[in-house]
Amino acid sequence: MALSASKLKVGDVHSARLVEDLKRTQIVQYAGASGDYNPLHTDEIFTTKVAGYPSVFAHGMLTMGMTGRMLTDLVGDARLTKYGVRFTSQVWPGDTLDGTATVTEVADGIARFDVSTKNQDGVEVLSGYAEARVDP
Repeated sequence: MALSASKLKVGDVHSARLVEDLKRTQIVQYAGASGDYNPLHTDEIFTTKVAGYPSVFAHGMLTMGMTGRMLTDLVGDARLTKYGVRFTSQVWPGDTLDGTATVTEVADGIARFDVSTKNQDGVEVLSGYAEARVDP
């Protein structure tokens, strides 16, 4: 069932748990699915010894995809018309991520949202916006 404009008001917040205890296996699976085998995401020795990070970390697009799933769960399939994000902090193995979409406007069959994803420490790892077609 599609989201209805009549049931939305500015300030409404939708929240969802995106992932609990992100596993390295999930990061490697995403590397395979996306074809992005950058060693920062898959090679612990390279990431720690050469690049100087404490561990491998998730692809930004993995975080964007999980957040996008929250949005399509909210508005329905094939209803997003715009979706853009900024990656604001890294996502590490073991992180738990929660996403929120806050309604900023509903007009002319379009709902606009501010989007944010935070880790278990309350650190924002993604910020952005989305627009979706909604029924009257």
